[in-house]
Amino acid sequence: MTTFADLGLNSELLEGIKKLGFKTPTPIQEEVVPRLARLADDMVALSQTGTGKTAAFGLPLIQMLNQSQMQTQALILCPTRELCVQVHKDLSAFSHFLPKIRIVAVYGGASIISQSRQLKAGAQIIVATPGRLLAFIKQGEVNIKSIRAVVLDEADEMLQMGFQDDLNEILAATPETKKTVLFSATMPREVTAIAKRYMTDPVEVTIGERNQGIENVRHIYYMVAAKNRYPTLKRIADSNPDIYAIIFCRTRQETRDIAAKLIDDGYNADALHGELAQAQRDHVMQKFRRRNIKLLVATDVAARGLDVKDLSHVINYNLPDDAAAYTHRSGRTGRAGKEGISIAIAHLREKYKIKQIERRLKRKFELGRIPTGQEICRQRMLHYLDELKMTAIDSHQIEPFLPAIMESLAPLEREELIKRFVLSEFAQILNYYRNAPDLNSNESESRGRREYSNSRDSERRDGKSKTYKNRDNNDRGSDRERFTRFHINVGKRDGINPGRLIGEINDASTGGPRIHVGRIEIQSGFSLIEADTRSAKEIIKTFSSLMINGRKVQAKIADDKEQMTPRSDRNKRPGRPSRPHPIRSKSKRKKDTSA
Repeated sequence: MTTFADLGLNSELLEGIKKLGFKTPTPIQEEVVPRLARLADDMVALSQTGTGKTAAFGLPLIQMLNQSQMQTQALILCPTRELCVQVHKDLSAFSHFLPKIRIVAVYGGASIISQSRQLKAGAQIIVATPGRLLAFIKQGEVNIKSIRAVVLDEADEMLQMGFQDDLNEILAATPETKKTVLFSATMPREVTAIAKRYMTDPVEVTIGERNQGIENVRHIYYMVAAKNRYPTLKRIADSNPDIYAIIFCRTRQETRDIAAKLIDDGYNADALHGELAQAQRDHVMQKFRRRNIKLLVATDVAARGLDVKDLSHVINYNLPDDAAAYTHRSGRTGRAGKEGISIAIAHLREKYKIKQIERRLKRKFELGRIPTGQEICRQRMLHYLDELKMTAIDSHQIEPFLPAIMESLAPLEREELIKRFVLSEFAQILNYYRNAPDLNSNESESRGRREYSNSRDSERRDGKSKTYKNRDNNDRGSDRERFTRFHINVGKRDGINPGRLIGEINDASTGGPRIHVGRIEIQSGFSLIEADTRSAKEIIKTFSSLMINGRKVQAKIADDKEQMTPRSDRNKRPGRPSRPHPIRSKSKRKKDTSA
């Protein structure tokens, strides 16, 4: 069995590891620590969340420091302030018995004056988010021209969050002699591009299969109507009495709304999103770690860097637009060898998203059945009674009161006493679920499958034509007047299809009347879609909050010159282009996805 001593770490680091209770290195640590300690090669390390990546790069970076020099010798870049804080905390713990080591965390949302003071005092390792670090570099308060190593932690997430320009500017300011180590759970094209541009013949270390989720996570999805998302969420929570979960939402506003609803309904819940100040975020996370909060409603900012143990569930209130984001979300549970459950509440038209994620994770998801109100009540009662039977009783405390209690309850028969006891404990949940509808609507599921199938059949019939006609639409002039044409900056090469566009519009109509959709035309790099003019604001807001394949989606009302392809031209096969199409061929794309 490999030990940390076998990895070549010095005695001070071994003492720090021992103090933290670490016994044996994880596979990623076994592979990375000896290589990085030598600073011999650039490296790409692919491993899922929760596999010990921070120690894998943190321990060798600390060991390679020249303790007599206070200049910055190593740089660690993180996508979120939470991850930045956590990495700084871990590295400080590793170096507990090395008092001369100076590690400084630099991130947005905290006092820039305090961080500036720490940097001026000396920082041998800087742990930073790209935006705040770049600000310090431009102010001349950080010098990274002599660093020996730079680590890009969660590189795929940094690119997904739009930090590519910042990363390019920061890496361009580093010396050519440095070694670059890229840690990522997935390897999209953008990460490959970073590796090619700033790394020289990198060694790839892959633990498990590429882009695959954690093995001991069970994946379940529920197909629901948009109006039933929140009731479904409540039933999931109610049917799991010991639930301890993160609930992921798409937008900050939705995060606030869902958290507020849960709190109003009596759940121990709170929200975590980017608009909170650092002190507020720290306060929420402290309550969540102590389990004073059982349901943390969050945007994807919470997908990285949260030091939370033993999560029972991850719940996707909305599926992410990028399948890689689902991998990171689900990786918050099922850690350290324990079992976890990842749940997706999917709209009826989102079956294609489930299929995309299944292909990426190489895992088959279970179609869940939403529990009925009666099933939930029964489960909650039996769970409570099981806990009651296991509760230790201090007979001495209650002994003086037993005669009076027995006398008071004597008129009641055993069965009546049990009924009164259970009703007093469960009256609220029994009343809530009295006559509750069954959310498992076979009719709705069939309709969703039929509509999605129709859109795909239409695509196949049209061959190369990418113009579609929704069944609510016809070509009569009076109906055309109530539609507005929208331009969306994603298209065929981003994996867009009519079912996905219609699904997003349907989400925009949650709680309101159905938004009618007209014709849809999907080009290589953009899409045109006709929809009800009265819902223009909702449609633009919905699409403009999305990220697809690392791109920020932009939606606007189309210019007058952006017309739909005439019906007579739809099925004409275009002539063969004289120049290659800008989209890479399959063989080229496959080659580009390796480091």
